[in-house]
Amino acid sequence: MDDKKVSELIEQISRQMDTVTSDTTVPKNVRAAVSEARQKLNASGDYVVRIAGAIYSIDNVSNDINLPPQARTTIWSILSALESIKE
Repeated sequence: MDDKKVSELIEQISRQMDTVTSDTTVPKNVRAAVSEARQKLNASGDYVVRIAGAIYSIDNVSNDINLPPQARTTIWSILSALESIKE
């Protein structure tokens, strides 16, 4: 995958992350984890390392029992998109 395509996908994923972090129905710990993942994703460095860090941050909260169904679906979508870039 070329760098331009990766950059476009990362930008799309960042927008999805913004949606989760601005949703007040999502628990604070989940919003914090998604925010941290977004920072890791948008940091400088090799994109594979950045993506792995973002996945690690989000994966820990993806099955939070207090997560609303629509947010859970969005988080799983984000994780799936990140995994597809990583490979």
